[in-house]
Amino acid sequence: MSRKNQNHFRGCLIGGAIGDALGWPVEFLKLEQIERLYGVDGITELVLASNEKAEITDDTQMTIFTAEGLLRAEVGKRYNGVSDIPTVIYHAYQRWMLTQKYTPLKEYNWIYDGWLLNLKELHARRGPGNTCLSALRSQSIGSVNEPLNNSKGCGVIMRSAPFGLLLSKSDAFDESVKSGALTHGHPSGYLAAGAFAYMIAAVIDGQDLKVAIEETMSVLRKKDGSDECMAKIHLALDLVESNYPDQAAIQMIGEGWVAEETLGIAVYCAMKHRDDFKKALIAAVNHNGDSDSTAAVTGNILGAYLGIEAIPENWVKNVELSEAIIQLSDDLLSGFQEGEDWVIRYPGY
Repeated sequence: MSRKNQNHFRGCLIGGAIGDALGWPVEFLKLEQIERLYGVDGITELVLASNEKAEITDDTQMTIFTAEGLLRAEVGKRYNGVSDIPTVIYHAYQRWMLTQKYTPLKEYNWIYDGWLLNLKELHARRGPGNTCLSALRSQSIGSVNEPLNNSKGCGVIMRSAPFGLLLSKSDAFDESVKSGALTHGHPSGYLAAGAFAYMIAAVIDGQDLKVAIEETMSVLRKKDGSDECMAKIHLALDLVESNYPDQAAIQMIGEGWVAEETLGIAVYCAMKHRDDFKKALIAAVNHNGDSDSTAAVTGNILGAYLGIEAIPENWVKNVELSEAIIQLSDDLLSGFQEGEDWVIRYPGY
């Protein structure tokens, strides 16, 4: 049964934001430090800031701008018949850079508009990745054939869920790869992003979670340079069937600082706790590595699979920018709407 509905679209993006927020306070801590601060079970609840909201990081910020870019590309396609998604996404990421206190690029002064720039909460610097920052300020646009670097950092994957919501499975893979290569030039980086987007699209199509993962692997293995990603997904699925505790299993996959490890950890946590969103996210944050990114990707996958109704209500209520994220989720679901309000939100090209 298709999951192309409000429940699962909202679940995907809100789930990712919640994972991001849950992991943010412990992102750079070792497991023993997490347990010392939060107890033997580690961090299990959102930490609220002074505004009574759990803060998101650059992971969710860039996901938000990815969604906005895709929707603006849809407007351009509708009115101009052309949809150069990677270029429109590149412009969206330049708007994100503006929120990160970087000065606008003069040659792109016409792209700095849209409703997201009016959200003051987005104008917070929450540990943006150096690879993303340097690539986007280089004034060169990376591609698979002309990479800017040899990076496979997790900044390429944590932003890619919206492709799987808006596009077909094959288009989600291809466009996520192209947009991943804007900033990250290693195949294990942009292919992990493509596989993640395909997985989301397969789940939304109505597939069982394991079937969606297996189908993603069948597509991924045909791509040059996919060996590292394939190995981590295989390992994750093997560990799901093992008796290892979550923390030990995750340690065997890695720490999540690189894209294929983030994907492997997310696959493990989502599959191991496929019927319990909260348990999956608790597993995804309590380890030695990049807790917010591994939990964000886990939250995207399991949120798409289970829907927002399976997410604790207080988590949905308390995560930062929840209303804006739900608006984007609903807009991705509709894809395009006639009318002035839509074009004001997503100016075309």
